[in-house]
Amino acid sequence: MANKLWYSRAIAAVATGALAVTLAACGGEGAGGGSGAGDDAGAEEGGLVGVAMPTETSERWIADGAAVEEGLEAAGYEVDLQFAGDDIPTQQQQIDAMINAGAEALIIAAIDGTTLTGQLEAAAAQDIPVISYDRLIRDSEDVDFYVSFDNFQVGVAQANALLNGLGLVDEEGEPVEDAPEGPFNVELFAGSLDDNNAHFFWDGAMSVLEPLIDDGTLVVPSEQTDIDQAATQRWLQENAQSRMEDLLTAHYDGNEQVDGVLSPYDGLSRGIIEALRSAGYEDDAMPVITGQDAEIASVKLIADGVQDSTIFKDTRLLADQAVTAAEALLAGEEPEANNTTDYDNGLKVVPSYLLPVVTVYADNIESELVDSGYWTAEEVESGVADTE
Repeated sequence: MANKLWYSRAIAAVATGALAVTLAACGGEGAGGGSGAGDDAGAEEGGLVGVAMPTETSERWIADGAAVEEGLEAAGYEVDLQFAGDDIPTQQQQIDAMINAGAEALIIAAIDGTTLTGQLEAAAAQDIPVISYDRLIRDSEDVDFYVSFDNFQVGVAQANALLNGLGLVDEEGEPVEDAPEGPFNVELFAGSLDDNNAHFFWDGAMSVLEPLIDDGTLVVPSEQTDIDQAATQRWLQENAQSRMEDLLTAHYDGNEQVDGVLSPYDGLSRGIIEALRSAGYEDDAMPVITGQDAEIASVKLIADGVQDSTIFKDTRLLADQAVTAAEALLAGEEPEANNTTDYDNGLKVVPSYLLPVVTVYADNIESELVDSGYWTAEEVESGVADTE
């Protein structure tokens, strides 16, 4: 299904009340066993699945919500999809309402992975399985499964993309002969500390960058090299823009230039770019700037040579995996896991299924994003998703 269809369906859902915390879905009365896609029995046998997404302000989460909803409906389930507007109490209330409406399974992308203990306890009391979607829910034993990408490797890929842009490694992360010696001025950005993934992204990136910081190849003029210093609350673009402006004012004069910026998310990257533009950096002479999520506005910036790269996480595959896990749990089975060691939420190691990621540069936008149907050539050219 084309990515733009996900947007049109999700936006329509938001417009008709997806944010209402008292939304009650027409729950099926079946036993909740997983029925396969195309099952003619339909939602009457599938039961109700609650899908809680963090926000509708990011195109990525709109696409995720719509894709999960579409997959569940195709598998014969009734779906209660809600977006919480990045408001924790709203998400808590939405999940409470899903439980009260008779949801037989929950798929949750948490705003703050530490704030849903009460909701998960209520779900467990009613034997409702919980799938943590992309963001690991922490401090609860009542998380049954986790679907995500290899988030440590996301950070590794972002760091290698930064080094590639500086001419130090090739696109495979291998050192380049006759690479420039540097030093290169770089600044480091991290995600929101309440998102468990932000720590994996950071740890993966720093596993690559720290040796080069230690040997002087990379210099961080701000000296802000701890995740607490680099964090961006709620992943907000305006917060990244403000911090970049402060860094430029405090640490860069007319003789100092930024050579590269580690950014873990495209929205932050666009805020960083705006700060650099305001400081006089031209689009054709931007520092090397990384990103994540292949958001269409940033894909255009990459095509135009402004942003250097993004990490493509095919959310269609993630949605498929969430549906597959839900079907298994509702059938009383254990979902297939490919990682049972790394995702400790503080109280248990949550069995997980991790998907691979791809680094997108200007020269593989067509092969990775257009040919796969994630974006169209027209969308890349315009930088706007076609929601019709």
